[in-house]
Amino acid sequence: MSSVALRDRKPEAGAAVMQLEQLFSQRLSCRAYHPDPVPEEVIRDILRIAQSTASWCNSQPWQIAITRGEGTERLRKAMYKAASSGAFEDLDFKPPREYRGVYLERRRESGFQLYNALGIERGDKARYREQTLENFRFFGAPHLAVITTDEALGTYGAVDCGCYVSNFMLAATAYGIGTVAQAAIAQFPNLLRQELGLGEDRRIVCGISFGYPNPDHPTNSYRTTRASVDDVLQLIDR
Repeated sequence: MSSVALRDRKPEAGAAVMQLEQLFSQRLSCRAYHPDPVPEEVIRDILRIAQSTASWCNSQPWQIAITRGEGTERLRKAMYKAASSGAFEDLDFKPPREYRGVYLERRRESGFQLYNALGIERGDKARYREQTLENFRFFGAPHLAVITTDEALGTYGAVDCGCYVSNFMLAATAYGIGTVAQAAIAQFPNLLRQELGLGEDRRIVCGISFGYPNPDHPTNSYRTTRASVDDVLQLIDR
């Protein structure tokens, strides 16, 4: 492409970058929602946009089960009951062996930001557990999207689904819809397969609770920090 053509595209590219950056800055892990359901046509638009996600060999391994109405309430009750009993299952994908170093620091910072927003004092294990269980109430969201991949695709399929989750959340943000990606719900893969009628070949990657956000709730009042580019970049010149 000629330098003239590149110069002609600058304003357009600049606007696109600004729009994308705005979406990233607006997106947050929403943990409080209004009960109003998201119209089906909006949900379908979000899915249509996210369907452009890149994947290994264009395999597009993601399948999405989305609850609404009584379906959400039924699953909410089943998952909260199971989580309250402590009867967690083996995950379809191994969780992190441990958080250490800077990863542990970031995890702790994020957790304490949440607890501080809710007025939960450090060391209050009862309140910690109470808040953790809100994961299985989907934080009051009217919808839960459960993202699954094909068993035969293993980790590659899960990576593709991770890309899909990010794009789903950005598309939802563009529509003013709040989201929170939840690894917690993947702790009950068999329950989810049973409750949602999923095949035994489907592996649970994560869930996304979503709906119209409640901006006045304290859990939506803070923003997590991000590492700088220099913290994560290694340039190889030769």
